[in-house]
Amino acid sequence: MSFEQFEEYSLWFGIGGLILFMTFIVWNLAKESRAGRFGTFILFIALGLGLLGFLIKTVLVEVLGIG
Repeated sequence: MSFEQFEEYSLWFGIGGLILFMTFIVWNLAKESRAGRFGTFILFIALGLGLLGFLIKTVLVEVLGIG
C-alpha cells in the first residue's frame, strides 16, 4: 500500500467516524432533552443539514472533477 492510498483510506475512515460520532451526539442530545419523536426528527433534520451539505459537496466535486 502506498502512502497516497493510506492517506485516502484514512481520510474516508476518519470522516466516516466523525459522521457517526455527530449522529450519536444528536441522538444523545434528543434523549437527554426528552425531545420526543417529533423533536428528535427536527433535531436530526436541522443539525443534519450541514452534514448533508458536506456530503453533497463531496459527491459533486468528485462527479464534476473540479478538485
